[in-house]
Amino acid sequence: MIKQVRPSTVARPIGSAIKSTVGAAVSGSRSLASVAETYYPEEPVAPKIVSATVPGPENAKAIEKLTKVFDTRAAYFVADYYKSLGNYIVDVDGNELLDLYAQISSIALGYNNPAVLKAATSPEMAISLANRPALGNFPSSDYAEILADGILAAAPPGLDKVWTDLSGSGANETAFKAAFMYKRAQERGFDADFSSEELESCMVNSKPGCPDLSILSFETAFHGRLFGSLSTTRSKPIHKLDIPSFNWPKAPFPVLKYPLDKYAEENRAEEDRCLAEVERLIKTWPNPVAAVIIEPIQSEGGDNHTSPYFGQGLRDLTKKLNVLFIVDEVQTGVGATGKFWAHEYWNLTDAPDIVTFSKKFQAAGYYFSEPKIVPNLPYRQFNTWCGDPSKAIIARAIYKEIVANDLVARTAQVGEYLIGKLEALSTKFPTKIQNLRGKGTFIAWDMESPEVRDSFLKALRTNGVNCGGCGPKSVRLRPALVFEEKHADIFVDVVEKVFQL
Repeated sequence: MIKQVRPSTVARPIGSAIKSTVGAAVSGSRSLASVAETYYPEEPVAPKIVSATVPGPENAKAIEKLTKVFDTRAAYFVADYYKSLGNYIVDVDGNELLDLYAQISSIALGYNNPAVLKAATSPEMAISLANRPALGNFPSSDYAEILADGILAAAPPGLDKVWTDLSGSGANETAFKAAFMYKRAQERGFDADFSSEELESCMVNSKPGCPDLSILSFETAFHGRLFGSLSTTRSKPIHKLDIPSFNWPKAPFPVLKYPLDKYAEENRAEEDRCLAEVERLIKTWPNPVAAVIIEPIQSEGGDNHTSPYFGQGLRDLTKKLNVLFIVDEVQTGVGATGKFWAHEYWNLTDAPDIVTFSKKFQAAGYYFSEPKIVPNLPYRQFNTWCGDPSKAIIARAIYKEIVANDLVARTAQVGEYLIGKLEALSTKFPTKIQNLRGKGTFIAWDMESPEVRDSFLKALRTNGVNCGGCGPKSVRLRPALVFEEKHADIFVDVVEKVFQL
């Protein structure tokens, strides 16, 4: 049984923190070491647990009330977002937890960030929310500027166009649609008209109007929970059960040994094996492959890494075999790995054809550069909202703060510090920290079993740290970009205390 350890340091009260923080400076040059303090002068100095159990009695009441109208079975606890601040999430019992999960990797700048709150309460935002433009038909007069200053300013190297969507799953789904339409346009001729047979057969879900094309993904991949994306998601059965699927190929994802540089020779052989199988599948799969999709670091599937050699090999293969290369940066993008986009570690000569995004941008969509990836007629890539300018306004605020405070470099620095502390801890607890790996603060390790991992995560919450798992038995760290060395010290101290129980 894992027992509770209460941190000895008392946290500051933060009930009025949001009001005072909104008035703080929201951009400009700051000392990198003091960014979090500038944003959050009233952030707690340590976790604080006030209920006898976590979750506590107020959580139980809130869950009971919400369960009557909403499925709460996956809820860890009910949060109080009015009081949550910076790197700390507060629950309805008043417990203040250091948060290394950050809304499943989707909080970039901490809770109630002043720059984000300023954007969220601006007249520009009010107009966007009140009128919710149907962007495909009635784009707003300022949408080009909003995109140019935010989402497009952050575009991965080599990509200069964007299609916006509503979620990470939606970003991948629309990327798949773009890949299929591009493939058929190649085969038909980009300037050719649709045949009457194509137009008629698609209305009864038949060929040639509905062709047997496919998207190749990898073992243990996660690309979303919608119909098309589920056919590329392969991380857990629970995601896919009972849902009809497409006959799409699954390639092996390299099972590497860590640390990667210590096992370079064995890992190269494993990546060669997987690349050979990707090539074989593309050449032989009965439903022609329109695109290959991969996460630079498989996230839900267990924080599985590849080397630059593998990314470069995939880029070369997709060009050679005339299929599009889609990089899913929904969870890895926007700075957490110590680069703005994780695939930048691959040092590709040619950019991916499509890069999808969401999470830390709190907006979603995909980047591309080839003009012919845009379908040849309107309404082929379309829905009522085609994204949301309100989310693009938030993404712009996030991007500007990241750049103004050099938070990508800062995250790389803090990540190096944190992984060094965890390496030292792993020498004391080698069975509890296995296969430690990470880039920036995008860090994970394995534990002895799923049961031990799950018990450990519960014990962390009991002791004031909110953290998540992934894969069968991995612990994953996903803090905000304002997570600093002082937060890392608290986290490692709590981990060590839990390990000692």
